[in-house]
Amino acid sequence: MITSYSNPKLKMVRELMNRSRMRRKAGAFVIEGIRMFLETPKELIREVYVSESFHEKHPEIKGETVSEPVFKKLSDTQNPQGIIAVVGMPEFKLKDLLRKKEGLYIILERLQDPGNLGTIVRTAEAAGAECIIMDKDTADLYSPKVVRSTMGSVYRVPCFYTEDLPGTVDEMKEKGIMIYAADLKGDRFFHEEEYGRKTAFLIGNEGNGLKEETLGMADFRIKIPMKGKTESLNAAVAASLLMYAYMTQQMM
Repeated sequence: MITSYSNPKLKMVRELMNRSRMRRKAGAFVIEGIRMFLETPKELIREVYVSESFHEKHPEIKGETVSEPVFKKLSDTQNPQGIIAVVGMPEFKLKDLLRKKEGLYIILERLQDPGNLGTIVRTAEAAGAECIIMDKDTADLYSPKVVRSTMGSVYRVPCFYTEDLPGTVDEMKEKGIMIYAADLKGDRFFHEEEYGRKTAFLIGNEGNGLKEETLGMADFRIKIPMKGKTESLNAAVAASLLMYAYMTQQMM
């Protein structure tokens, strides 16, 4: 049983929780809670740590036991469920997904809120999106808050970071994907568009939207109608509306 918070293994867990650079270097991240653990593909699980009380209730789940006080200190949640695991990042190939004859793609630029990112990933799965592409300034997909908010979708929706967003968009255009930018000053309303079989939505920063140069890469600029004094919608809400508009059209 691990009884010291300074244990080298727990130190590595803490670093994976707190440092995105360490997550990228290790190709791994940390999940917490029984639901996320059961959602995780077995082949991705590297290490498992359980509290004493969790071990007593779930002896069938194998892992290193951690004393109750130490586990509570290690946990990233207010009400620890008693299980933490180190998990390998799922691997996907973007070039294979871009070759498909049809599909929905989400492109995120400078999205910062972990809850928004997690919600978009979860909604992307529900709407049948092929993948999510993010620029390097978007929040870390594998931070504990984002992972929790995906509710397991992080394993099933291919997600990619690109160092060259313009280059990636150009590549998508070459594959016949039409690019629609969500823009408050857009020329058309999103629900009036007829989306093609291969469609991508560009979603920008919560406060500032998309960069002008990014807007210039889009084939079309679309907007969401709003009443009252609201200046803009939450990024995850806007993305969800666009994804379901596409999905609804493809089902008709």
